[in-house]
Amino acid sequence: MEIRIFFTSAHCRDENVTKLPFSRIFDVDTSKEISKIITQRLRTRNVSFFANECIADHISDEERKELLKEVTEKVEDLLRSLIIDIEHDHNARDTASRIAKTYINETMKGRYHKAPYPVEFPNTRQLDEPYTLGPITVRSTCSHHFAPILGKIWIGVLPSTHGVIGISKFNRITDWIMSRPHIQEESVIMLADYIEKKIEPKGLAIMMRAKHLCMSWRGVKDDNTTMTSSVMRGDFLNNPELQGRFFNMIESRNP
Repeated sequence: MEIRIFFTSAHCRDENVTKLPFSRIFDVDTSKEISKIITQRLRTRNVSFFANECIADHISDEERKELLKEVTEKVEDLLRSLIIDIEHDHNARDTASRIAKTYINETMKGRYHKAPYPVEFPNTRQLDEPYTLGPITVRSTCSHHFAPILGKIWIGVLPSTHGVIGISKFNRITDWIMSRPHIQEESVIMLADYIEKKIEPKGLAIMMRAKHLCMSWRGVKDDNTTMTSSVMRGDFLNNPELQGRFFNMIESRNP
């Protein structure tokens, strides 16, 4: 895209300057790929952009569409490097576009789309008993191999006195956090940090159990191994009895 700007000020007499493209006058490289423009913006703002971090606040909807086009083109190059005839193979002709959409709008949408808004309701009856939600389906991605991580999450909450959120929001928040490239140990911590920040509970417990296709689909190719990780905060961390109730509630639902 080339932007042209023309000056009409009486103080600007040089027609050769006034007819220059905007990019030449202000030294703006409008030919840059959108990924490089976004990356430069993030670096200028000192914003980290690790694989498991959300950068949606720094990307417009239009830029995300441009990024989708760019990723499609890059995946096409990858397929050509793998010596796949994407011009004539009817099965692979639209594969690049499908992969780009899958990454940006589905399996990694937690990077490129903003967080769901948790609606808070007043805790009018001053509920002071823990509750557990789960199993919540997890579909994530291994940041080492970009292979799927598939599993379940259970969340235990001891609510604060000032408010609670709709239970469906826990599913939406979990999906948003997990829809990024992760290692499981970090993903449950990120989920706990976000929930704790939003609802400020007296206690929070999270347990995740998942299969990693980077182990079953490739590598050791073991279909039977699952990984279990947990995070305890507040009263769930400091009160062994409360922690035991959380795990007992999980086991009672999953005999």
